[in-house]
Amino acid sequence: MGFLEDMYRQVILEHYKSPRNKGRLEAPTVSQGGNNPSCGDMLELQLLIKDGRVEDVRFDGHGCAVSQASASLLTETIKGKTVAESLELAKLFEAMVRGAEPDPRLGDIMALRGVSKLPARVKCATLAWQTLEVACEGLAPQAD
Repeated sequence: MGFLEDMYRQVILEHYKSPRNKGRLEAPTVSQGGNNPSCGDMLELQLLIKDGRVEDVRFDGHGCAVSQASASLLTETIKGKTVAESLELAKLFEAMVRGAEPDPRLGDIMALRGVSKLPARVKCATLAWQTLEVACEGLAPQAD
């Protein structure tokens, strides 16, 4: 295993064992559930949006290491970003785990790039991101 693969594996395990922003918001602007029936991953994503920006975000639920690490990384990445920026990152992330070259804007999320070699795990990795997209429908103008 190469250095980068080992480093990425460590990031995934760290976020799985000590997830960031796990829990519930007191008064979210939007709350959206998501599940992956093929393996039982379930989560609820809660966002506090102010002036078109993700002021706070939490997730709760259960699932495999990949789904939980992905949700944790999502929350760290989108906090402080606009809704539009968050949705753009979701598209970049989904493209990466489906085999596209990772965009540098993804930062630590690139730890999940190896999922593209594990087709059964793509749904696990994208669960939180797809839930984000559903949660944000109507919150931000979509680019053409």
